[in-house]
Amino acid sequence: MKISKFALTAMIASACLGGTAFGQSNRTAPRYYPASYYSYQDGASTQAPAPITSASDSTTGTTASVSCDNTPACDVAAICDGKSSCDSLGCGSTSVGCGLGAGGLFGDCCLGDPWKLFPCPVAGFNIGGWTSVGYHSARNPNSFNTYDSRVQLGQQWLFAEKIADGSEGLGLGGRIDYVYGTDAPDTQAFGTPGFWDTGWDNGTQYGHAIPQLYGEVASGDLSVKLGHFFTIVGNEVVQSTGNFFYSRQFTFYNAEPFTHSGALATYNLDDETQLYAGYVMGWDSAFDDNGDTYLSGFKRKLSDDVSFLYTSALGRFGDRTAARERGGVHSAILTANLTDNLTFINQSDVLFSRDLTGAAQRNTFGNISYLLYKVNDCVSLGQRFEWFNYGGAGFGGAENNDLYNYTLGVNYKQSANLMFRPEVRWVWDKDRFGFNEDNAGSQAAFGGDMVFTF
Repeated sequence: MKISKFALTAMIASACLGGTAFGQSNRTAPRYYPASYYSYQDGASTQAPAPITSASDSTTGTTASVSCDNTPACDVAAICDGKSSCDSLGCGSTSVGCGLGAGGLFGDCCLGDPWKLFPCPVAGFNIGGWTSVGYHSARNPNSFNTYDSRVQLGQQWLFAEKIADGSEGLGLGGRIDYVYGTDAPDTQAFGTPGFWDTGWDNGTQYGHAIPQLYGEVASGDLSVKLGHFFTIVGNEVVQSTGNFFYSRQFTFYNAEPFTHSGALATYNLDDETQLYAGYVMGWDSAFDDNGDTYLSGFKRKLSDDVSFLYTSALGRFGDRTAARERGGVHSAILTANLTDNLTFINQSDVLFSRDLTGAAQRNTFGNISYLLYKVNDCVSLGQRFEWFNYGGAGFGGAENNDLYNYTLGVNYKQSANLMFRPEVRWVWDKDRFGFNEDNAGSQAAFGGDMVFTF
């Protein structure tokens, strides 16, 4: 059954590519991006989102660089918005590290060029990663950040990627990701216990995971992933570089898949519209049969400042669990740049699943709103409010319970490679179901991390 399902996904991918081979355009095949505010280090992970206006740009005024053939390049006018010159830099350095010296915390700032461990591709693959070291004062059951009151390595992430470029015909690519840290056990393919990376633990809190391993084929406006990859559902992601906040939604952790194995196609219908369709073997599984799930969705740019993303995962997604869940999740996300510096995001998720007997297993609704303000290229302020309503046998028989989560945070970029994300988070567990420490009715916690990309 496993082989036949992979054969089916391969046939679907081949048919899709074959159908567009004679209608190629000069546009590169699109890539799926979540709807998050921004990745502070563009290029650190292709799972990071693409900004829709300058309100979410991550770097500015950095042009001193060195090409892959070691030829220096310099643009006098653009470096640090004219605050420095090529002559003073010698035009031979590979980066410009202006930090906050050019304007301070709330004035203009210049981040400099990002440093990369491998500035040039190795065998055609871009290699990079990041290190996230964090702390939180209270644990968050049923979420990430359960190892409280100590400094910890959340993510030591490494990736190698070659983007499939279909702009001039058939393009091939692929990606592999590896992560070690306290986030890794939650990133393993836990939907198929005992298989792939499940059980790659180091003690009770740390572990290893390979959350992505896929090949990619592109032709014209179509690209197809085949393998093990992150889901398209939702706004927040596993990667530290793809989220504004250190902590994550309860909706993300309890009502959305993390990874899939199968095939996912992305098609660029026009300059404003992307379509997504795929067939995968359940939720949070890796190259193993955990059900039949169909991914679909679209992203539409409604104006220069507004975009809308809808995604869904429907079918059987827990055949290796006792409940053998079947159902689906729908996610709708509206992103609007209210001004050049102010971004509003609203996300609504609905999940309903049943077990083999027909009884409700998980019945959830999540609504999350973000308001994010960019002070300058070094400092951004944000708030997140989440209402998570949940019930069903998967939550211990809870019925129509409510959970509220309010988070205030700051993103401070010391340079193009180094970022700090302090936050304060309040959780109100109205029905005292155990979503915060000691099953208290409310909880306040301080947390944050330092993320260094390379």
